[in-house]
Amino acid sequence: MDLDEVRSLLAAHTWLEELSQGGGDTELMKLCCVQLSHAGDPHDVLLVWRVKSASMDADCSIGLPLLCGSGLATTRAYPSSRRSPEAGAALRRLIRGEEAGDFEDFCVEGHSARYAAHCAT
Repeated sequence: MDLDEVRSLLAAHTWLEELSQGGGDTELMKLCCVQLSHAGDPHDVLLVWRVKSASMDADCSIGLPLLCGSGLATTRAYPSSRRSPEAGAALRRLIRGEEAGDFEDFCVEGHSARYAAHCAT
């Protein structure tokens, strides 16, 4: 499956989850977010944020570090360059996460390796 297919599948399940909590498959949504995070394209930050924001279940399933596949600094810069309420909300949550220590010792390679090991089992 290529990344455009992942994005399309993710958008469809996010829409279902936004309509009704439990309407989307949050495990599938998380897997798609892991794939996008692993690809490291900063343009996916707001898509992953939308997924995370779709419901309480999605918020709990999609960890904040999944927004950061391109690195924390690049991830922070992307929503900073956008002028939308969604971008502002994502940036504020990233900053709060940093302040809370959610990214202490965070590195893209280590984060990706943990997911790869988890998926291999």
